[in-house]
Parts: sequence; structure tokens; C-alpha cells
Amino acid sequence: MKPRWIFLRRSFVPAALLVVLFVAAFSATSQTPAKSPFAPTSLADAIERSRELVKSQIAPKVPGLSVAVAADGKIVWSEGFGFADVENKVPAGASTRFRIGSVSKSVTAAGLMLLVERGKLDLDAPVQKYVPDFPDKGAVITTRQLAGHLAGIRHYKGDEFLLNKPFKTVREGLAIFDNDPLVAPPGMKYSYSTYGWNLISAVMEAAAKQEFLSYMEKNVFTKLHMSSTRPDRAGAADAQRTQFYEIDPQGKFVVAPAVDASYKWAGGGFLSTSEDLVRFGSAHLQPGFLKKESLELLFTSQKTSDGKETGYGIGWSILKDAAGHRILMHTGGSMGGTSVLLVHPDSKIVVAMICNYGRSPFSKDAREAIVEFFAPLFAK
Repeated sequence: MKPRWIFLRRSFVPAALLVVLFVAAFSATSQTPAKSPFAPTSLADAIERSRELVKSQIAPKVPGLSVAVAADGKIVWSEGFGFADVENKVPAGASTRFRIGSVSKSVTAAGLMLLVERGKLDLDAPVQKYVPDFPDKGAVITTRQLAGHLAGIRHYKGDEFLLNKPFKTVREGLAIFDNDPLVAPPGMKYSYSTYGWNLISAVMEAAAKQEFLSYMEKNVFTKLHMSSTRPDRAGAADAQRTQFYEIDPQGKFVVAPAVDASYKWAGGGFLSTSEDLVRFGSAHLQPGFLKKESLELLFTSQKTSDGKETGYGIGWSILKDAAGHRILMHTGGSMGGTSVLLVHPDSKIVVAMICNYGRSPFSKDAREAIVEFFAPLFAK
């Protein structure tokens, strides 16, 4: 904490008293500080502060959202705000399924690392070892590079984000981009790419000898008790799935255009709840579901070929908060949905927030404030 400087009018305060006041102020802040009156005093206090922050800063910007917080693997707060269906006044709640967008990459990364642990997948082998008909780009592309956005595979272009065409298989979906040139030679440049993760899902299918969605259901969702997480299947009946919204030129929330996520399951095609996401994030706080070596790979920044860190490991961004604490995170954006999953290893706090609107209301300050409300109660 920085010293709290005391400013007094010189004409009314003797110099000697100013010295005493200055020394007292500096001494108070240079020793171990007393508990701040602004720190949460209880779990109920942390929940109430978080609730008020969400209600004032986030909820007014979206039709509906859901928030969950877990501490050391236990869900300590879960709440919905606003509406899952505005027209029919259906409230958003803990069981509401939202589009999680690119948080799907973090979820897929867990399944990827299980295959690595089982010796079924080599992160540094050419992708053609697993997907032999993927076109040769004149340079080796590896799964590790794909997972760190270093392979040079392009991202969406044109109206692809609005694609509403069904694809029967993962491999069929690769046709959208597989003949396109690379945006940069593999390893040279960090270039974010959902399509790179689509290619990873084809690699995983070959390594697992199992269809991608079935593999993820059996090995990740079921094992981590993510009973509400599933692929976003266009047209499927789902009473718990939210309606999805965008905003019209008059500033009114309107139902978003229909899209089909079958071309991008791995990179951005899953539905989930905030509670499922904090369960998932909590499984990454210590070895167990994944080995220590796998967690280190996920959460170690990859580097470009000239040695510069990218701030992205395997399916996770590696950041620091204002106090220098490590934050492991991913955000997601979909048609009619945005999300954020944040893991704070020092306090073992995990926060998930998801909404049914396509522009993120989850500011850096707001999401880190929620961590700060809970962390003092659980940090060891």
C-alpha cells in the first residue's frame, strides 16, 4: 500500500507537528497494515459486494447473465441476473446454458492434454501424421503451434462468423480454410485463430480413434461433472438454453441471427453454465484430473521463433493482475453470447461469467474486483 499523504494548510500547523504527522503516516503504511475497512468481512459480505457490482456495472448492459465463483474447488456463489428470454420474461439462472465461445478452446485443451498424457498424441509431430489429407503449407505445422496460435492458420473472415450451414463431420468443416495460405510462417507470429483449434479437433479424433464430441463428453464433461455442457446444436430442443441477443440500431435487444456451430465445436461451439465452468477451472488448480506436467504446459507462455513470449500457453492466456498475481484466463465471443473464465491460482478462486449478448460487458476491472472480494477470505 502506498503512503496516504496528509495535506494540511501550512499557516495553521506548526512545522514540528507536520514532521510528527508525516512520520506517523509513513510508519503506519510501512508496517504490516491492519485489515482494510474495505476488505470483505465474511463470505456473505463478499457475495453482496459482488452482487452489487454485477447489478450496477454488468447487468444493465445485457439481457441476462450468470455468475459463479468457486473457492478451492467448492462453489461459494452462483446467481443469475436478468432474462434468458426477454420476450417471455424467463429469468436467467444457474442452470441456464449460454454460448461460451472461445472458452471452448480451454475446455478442448483439457481433452488434448489427456491424449498427450496417454501417449496417443505428439504435440510436435506434423499435423499430417493425424490428418494426412490436410494440405502441405510448405512448412511443418504442429499441434503445439496450433494450440498457441502460432501456426499461421487464419481466423474468421467475411461473414463466416454468421455461418448457418450444417457440417456433418469435423473434417468437413476444415474445408472452409484448409486450402487458404498461411498468414505467417509457422512459429513466427502470434495470430489468433479459431480455425487452428478446429484442426486440433481433427487431430484429436485421429489420435483418440473416436469422434471428437463423443471423446469430449466421455473424457472431460462426464469426468468433471459438467453435466450442463454440450455442443450448441442448431435447432435442437433445449429448455435450459438461453435465447441469444444482439442490439438493433435503436439500441433495443433483438434476437440474434441463427447460426450453426458445427464447423467450430473445438474452437467456439460449446454451451455451458457458469457453475460447470468454475468446476472445470477448479480442476486446473492442482494435479489430479491432469498431471502436473500437463498443467505446466497449459499455463506456460509459448514463444515465437525469435524467442518472444506470446502470453498464451495451450488454450489459456497467462496474465497478471494489478498486484502481480498470476491469472489464467480465457474469454469468449459468439453470436449472441460472451463469456469469461478466470482462474486465480494464489487464492484458488475461480470466476465464470456468461451472458446472452454478443458484446462483452465483462471489463477487466469488474472481473478482477470479484476475485479481490473473495480472495482475502480463502488465500492461505
